[in-house]
Amino acid sequence: MLVLSLHKNLHLAFALLSLVAGSAGIAIADVAIDACVTQHTISNPSLAGDMQSLCGLSSSIGAFIGFSLSGFFVHLVGAKGVFGLLSIPASLVVLVGILLREPHVRNFAYKRVMEKFVDASKAMWTTLKCRDVWRSCLYMYLSLALGLHIHEGMFYWYTDAKEGPSFSQEVVGSIFSVGAVGSLFGVLLYQNLLKSHPFRDILFWAQLLSGMSGLLDLVLVLRINLKLGMPDYFFVVIDEAISRMVGRIKWMPFLVLSSKLCPAGIEGTFFALIMSIDHIGLLSSAWSGGLVLHILKVTRTQFDNLWIAIVIRSLLRLIPIGFLFLIPRSDPNLSILPSELLRTKKGNDVLETENIEMASLVNSI
Repeated sequence: MLVLSLHKNLHLAFALLSLVAGSAGIAIADVAIDACVTQHTISNPSLAGDMQSLCGLSSSIGAFIGFSLSGFFVHLVGAKGVFGLLSIPASLVVLVGILLREPHVRNFAYKRVMEKFVDASKAMWTTLKCRDVWRSCLYMYLSLALGLHIHEGMFYWYTDAKEGPSFSQEVVGSIFSVGAVGSLFGVLLYQNLLKSHPFRDILFWAQLLSGMSGLLDLVLVLRINLKLGMPDYFFVVIDEAISRMVGRIKWMPFLVLSSKLCPAGIEGTFFALIMSIDHIGLLSSAWSGGLVLHILKVTRTQFDNLWIAIVIRSLLRLIPIGFLFLIPRSDPNLSILPSELLRTKKGNDVLETENIEMASLVNSI
């Protein structure tokens, strides 16, 4: 990010490479913490919801701060200046990595790296063949892929002076910050009211509410809110808060379920695999959403058919309800995988669960 900020005539290829490197760094840090959380989920299944709620709470607070300041900083220092500021959170992550104390693995057998890689691949394949695992992964992909991503069309409509409300960058940033508050409320609702309910029940209502909340955009685009005497900004803020809250309530069971599907010994790797499947679903959603906008001829200045895209998106969000049978109907406080996949290999080159730095997290919840 610092390279993007300081270099004036950076080649497009190097700019893309810098963005990829930044995203890769975030992903590596994310996988590291996910591995710790998943490992403790295996040893403490009843705390899975608590740990994921803690992570979701931290994520929502960070999103709130970022969205609140984004529009202001873009207006104050410009896009390049914002890229420079983004190097500060990355530096803090590096600092945490330096200060984090953890025991080193002694007598590590480097000659057995390939053997360990093969063993890990076999373990992943064995786990994926489990009925509850592949069915859950399939449902998560379908649920995310069928939620059309048409945010680009909505964003251009937000900022259009002719047909839209003509929001400025600062206003859009404040709207998204309110959405982060809605996400925060979603985490709190899940933690205090929903975490002990079966996954199927939560996902049924979350999917239903997701489809219904999508229709709020229809009210906005058709300008029905103005006929009811409700200003655009006020209605958009309510829309964003409700949509983000419902989205977080839907996402939390996915995270808890994913952590319970990871076998011992390769927790981080397998959790990253599941998240990759989920992100493929998000990419499919973005591609299909872009295709729908293209077919309906929705552009930066043409929004006549945007309401049709919103209706299609809301209807598609209801389809995953018919695939809820793929989700295991089990107690969310208990383990899902067979016991043989939850046994940790012991040895000189394998760390014990209680030696991981995140042990204090479990003891403090």
